[in-house]
Amino acid sequence: MILREAVQADLPAIVTLLTDDVLGRSRDHTTVDEAYERAFADIDADPRNLLIVGEDGGEVVACMQITYIPGLGRHGAERSLIEAVRVRSDRRGDGLGERMMRWAIDRARERGCALVQLTTDKSRTDAHRFYLRLGFVASHEGMKLAL
Repeated sequence: MILREAVQADLPAIVTLLTDDVLGRSRDHTTVDEAYERAFADIDADPRNLLIVGEDGGEVVACMQITYIPGLGRHGAERSLIEAVRVRSDRRGDGLGERMMRWAIDRARERGCALVQLTTDKSRTDAHRFYLRLGFVASHEGMKLAL
């Protein structure tokens, strides 16, 4: 699997990955529309955002979004936020998620980030074990407000 920045042509595969589980099916759409196209263009135009895909045999089999956030806390430290980590259901358990996460952590280190953070839905117990195994610590209680 190679990791690379996503291009517009990857968008249908990314949307499919986002809907490839129970939670994703309940909050995302299965077809690319103007909202997805606009979001992709915004991410692509922002130098602090990366949309990464894992490609294997010419197919997109994984994705994640990385956002680099400047802040005053931690003595002006930048942090890396990783979101929308997905591996195609028939490829889960092959080590692709770990490779992607280690790649993202390495990029954050190279960039000088003080930490890498993420949130994961409380119902994703397999994901919790995965992130703990990679060294992440459940140090905060996340909160969201739907608008």
